[in-house]
Amino acid sequence: MEQRSRDRTTNVLFMQSQEDFGSVTLVHSQIMAHLNRERFAVHVACTAGRRHEPSQALLNLSAIPDLSVRPTNFGPSLNSHTPAEAAIDGVRTAIPGLYGLAGLARYIRRNRIRIIHCTEKPRDAVYGLLLSRLTGAKVVVHLHIKLEDWLSPLSQRALRRADGLIGVSEFVAESARSFGYSPNRIFWALNALDASRWNPGTDGSKVRSELGVPVGTPLVALIAKVLPWKGHALLLKALGELRAAGRDFRVLIAGDVVPRITPGGSRHLEELHSLVQSLGLSDLVHFLGFRSDVMELLAACDVFALPSFEEPCAVAYLEAMAMAKPVVALRSGGTPELVVHGQTGLLSEPKDVAGLARNLAILCENPELRANLGGAGRRRVEDVFTPSRLAADIELIYRHLLTPRG
Repeated sequence: MEQRSRDRTTNVLFMQSQEDFGSVTLVHSQIMAHLNRERFAVHVACTAGRRHEPSQALLNLSAIPDLSVRPTNFGPSLNSHTPAEAAIDGVRTAIPGLYGLAGLARYIRRNRIRIIHCTEKPRDAVYGLLLSRLTGAKVVVHLHIKLEDWLSPLSQRALRRADGLIGVSEFVAESARSFGYSPNRIFWALNALDASRWNPGTDGSKVRSELGVPVGTPLVALIAKVLPWKGHALLLKALGELRAAGRDFRVLIAGDVVPRITPGGSRHLEELHSLVQSLGLSDLVHFLGFRSDVMELLAACDVFALPSFEEPCAVAYLEAMAMAKPVVALRSGGTPELVVHGQTGLLSEPKDVAGLARNLAILCENPELRANLGGAGRRRVEDVFTPSRLAADIELIYRHLLTPRG
């Protein structure tokens, strides 16, 4: 009986070539943890790290029960920003990387892996496709971004030949269709968040005291990496209108600049500081840089604002909703699939500074509305954006891909 049960189990391998444990890896870890173990045996090929120090991804993924973790050397990055970086990375990791991939191919065959689950990161997607061709396993690429022309030729080729593409939102899936990929290979599954890890009762008074926010003064928070499309400048311009109208508020902006990921990010941060000064907001806006106490920051704020343009499916919105905070955002990208206008937050049109300012003013002046929208947001995360729902969506996609055609 046990042998027959194992025979019915589908073996799935996730590819994790990135060393960090960011939002993308968080989403994939939720799938790994919640796939039904009676139907799926779950494996992950995870980058081991450098200089005998395990990567953050390896440390976090190793804690998931019933997950087979295979530390893997993925070789040189396929996304180096300069020829010098590529040369150094290649000399250091090329040969070990080839051995790592050969060993991974043997691992896939030995464990009868049927599905290889990748991200759109170049090494994940390209190596996933190569391993699929070497072993006969199906390969799916999980898309966490809108597909556009900047996608590298290698990644485009891998996506075009993948057995399935999974968007993190219907918006992302539609971008793949618009990019020319076959519609019958495109699916979508909204991101998720474990609401039990987010406590709306967290005390945020320490943060408010740190920033010197007076009792009763509304605090607006924007927590995101410093990127032009995240909407920092748009938010500041809207807040400038509130200041001009004599409204009282404070703002915290938390998030780091990662030069390797966000070229020009430091320059953009300087532009934001200049904008704050020109709008007369210097005494109201606090730039905090990178902060690890996100739950406390959200607990301290009254409104979470992230007017991001064409956001694919931001986990940041789910975190704010899980903390029972109303969300102010744009009717753009995948955001309306997460934030329901008038129920869990308020949405305005892209580039509409006046509309964004109006929504901010409404929430800053109405504590009862903030509580109602925030409570509805928490319930929406608990009811809709659960890791078990995400895993069930992915299981359906796997079953579809494995069903014989004709």
